[in-house]
This record gives sequence, structure tokens and C-alpha cells, in this order.
Amino acid sequence: MNEIKILWVDDEIDMLKPHILFLEKKNYNVTTCNNGQDALDMFDKESFDIVFLDENMPGLSGLETLSEIKERRSSVPVIMITKSEEEYIMEGAIGSKIADYLIKPVNPNQILLSLKKNLDHSRLVSEKTTLDYQKEFRKIAMDMAMVNSYEEWVEMYKRLIFWELELEGIEDQSMVEILESQKAEANSQFGKFIEKNYEDWFEPKADKPVLSHNLFRELVVPELKKKEPILFVVIDNLRYDQWKAFESVVNIHYKQEKEATYFSILPTATQYARNAIFSGLTPLEMEKKYPQYWKNDVEEGGKNLYEA
Repeated sequence: MNEIKILWVDDEIDMLKPHILFLEKKNYNVTTCNNGQDALDMFDKESFDIVFLDENMPGLSGLETLSEIKERRSSVPVIMITKSEEEYIMEGAIGSKIADYLIKPVNPNQILLSLKKNLDHSRLVSEKTTLDYQKEFRKIAMDMAMVNSYEEWVEMYKRLIFWELELEGIEDQSMVEILESQKAEANSQFGKFIEKNYEDWFEPKADKPVLSHNLFRELVVPELKKKEPILFVVIDNLRYDQWKAFESVVNIHYKQEKEATYFSILPTATQYARNAIFSGLTPLEMEKKYPQYWKNDVEEGGKNLYEA
């Protein structure tokens, strides 16, 4: 690993000598400064990987120095260290995109943790995720061989999607390839499970998952009975893994109270599955009940013209 260069700015820098020696023993290169203006001059002349910045200094304050640093090189992480616990100072620092905020007195291990969190985060996460998946791999393989119900397949799928998202950004692509092979095996086994059980799910008293044609009745109608406004949004062709990929974006604006899964009918194509959701009918039932609207694949015309 290349030597990490730290710029530490504090008007009481001499009192931090033990912390600096601690970091130097860990092979960090620490440059010190006791005021904001000199720090900016050093920052202009040298390339630093990270900055430790005291908030309360004579002359240029910590927040003013932070603003100048961000104007020069916004990508360099700045960790603010302060005695103050005033909320407005914290908010100002966070608003200026600091990487971390530490309250004095700080101990050397706090400093080290903040360094690792900001400079080694990707590597550490990658290594830990790889190790965790290696431990989970055998258990997933063993559990997959024992799956024998739709509930167990739902849980297996969720586990595989969890690891797919976890491994998405890691450096060791061999782990991604191993997961892909597990997913391929799961797809094969799930296909056999569907072939064996799918027809039985249409029997009146069968133990079955929520399917497209009973989704509205099973999951939406109970919400309507609460007599509260409901917005029912259907996103065409959205799989569970795709939902998990952007779930965090939605959660910024909405609080998730419940999450449920359902199985699409076959074929999963829009004209069958989506029509089944809105009508509450299977394709065969739609054809029998509304022959004037139903179009077979060999016939011209769309099958989704009467959804509204």
C-alpha cells in the first residue's frame, strides 16, 4: 500500500504529539500545521490523501478552512475535530460535506478508525463480504438441495439476491462468478419445482402462493377495507432483485410498512400476467368471460387495450 499522507491542522497541534507518533508507527505520513492559512498554503503545494481539521482556530476558522479546501480539491476527505457539540457547527460541517466529525478529546484508535473508514472502506468491505459469502456458500448449496415448498423458494431467492447485491461492488470477481453458478443451479431447480407444482396451485383448496390473478384480492383489498386512500402502482416486468436495487431511493420519500412477494402466472408476458392482476382472472377465464376483448397470439390487435 502506498504511504498515506495526512495534513493535520490544529492550533494546539503540539498537544497531539502522541496521536501523531501513533499514526507514524502505523506507517502514515503526517504533516502538521497550527492555523488555517498555512494549511491552505501547504495544501496548494503538496498532495494529501486526507485532512484532519480543528474547528476552533484563530484566524481562519475550521469551517472557513474547510470551505477553501473543498474549493481547491473537493475529492479529498476532511475529518473535522472539535471541542464543540453545538448543533449549528455540526450542521455547518455536515453541509460542507465533511467525511467525519469527531469530538475532543479523541483517542488514537478513534483517529485510526476514521482513517480506515474513509480510505480503506472499499477494500475492507470487499474482503469482509468475500469472507462472509465463502462461509455462506456451502450452507446455501445444502439448503437448496432441501427446498421443497414455495415459501422455501422465496427465502432461497431472497438470500441469493442479498448476496448478489452484497458482491456487486467487490474487487474479487471470482466470487461473483461462483454466485452466478449458484443462481443458475437455483433457476434449474426452481424450474423443475414449477413444472411439478404449478398446475396444482389452481385447485381451489391447494396450498399455493399469491399469484397474479389473486394478488389484488389477497394483498390490495385488505388495505382498501381500512377506508384509507390507496395508490396502487404496477411497474411492468419489475423483479424482486430490481426492486431491492432501488428500494433505498424510494425509502427516502416513503416509509415501508410491509413487503410481500407473489408469483407471476405463466406466461409471465405483460398481456397475460398484467391483465390477470387487473381482472382477477386467469387467461383462460378472461377468454371465456370476455371473448369479445380477448385476442389469441395469432390474432391481430393488443391484449391490453381495456385495462382501464
